[in-house]
Amino acid sequence: MINKKKQKKNNLDINAQPGTTDRNLTGSWRTFKPEIDKNKCIGCKLCSQICPERAISMKKIKGQDKAEVNYDYCKGCAVCAKHCPVKAIIMKRDEK
Repeated sequence: MINKKKQKKNNLDINAQPGTTDRNLTGSWRTFKPEIDKNKCIGCKLCSQICPERAISMKKIKGQDKAEVNYDYCKGCAVCAKHCPVKAIIMKRDEK
């Protein structure tokens, strides 16, 4: 019989602990990077909420929230581009 308390703790150990993504620069891993068309962005915040690395934040531009990418943390997974309701995010090859 598996101890449920132990099993729950082990599941947490597999995933990143809270706050660890802020300490790990993952930007060098990517092949593609998201580029945000600020004119298309409607400030819905979906991209910032679903980004697994918390690399997208919202910034006020002319009084409106617009998405902004911190490329130090972005792995280029394209989750943001896939879920953007207005297709304001496109993935481009990262030329390093």
